Amino acid sequence: MLKKYLDEKSIKYEEKLVDQDDAAKEEMMKESGGFLGIPFTVITKDGGAKETVVGFDKKRINDILQINE
Repeated sequence: MLKKYLDEKSIKYEEKLVDQDDAAKEEMMKESGGFLGIPFTVITKDGGAKETVVGFDKKRINDILQINE
């Protein structure tokens, strides 16, 4: 659902398969504080600040990316 939503909004993203990539898994554990549920999204803002979203939380994603529906 997350990928479909981002595609519909023409938002570019990088998908990392943590079940197949140990480096991506380690990165996710670091960013999430040990959480391994998916989807887990890291949004890097223009100033370099990072926001994380657990699960497909459309409202939070819209708030972070300033998407108005």
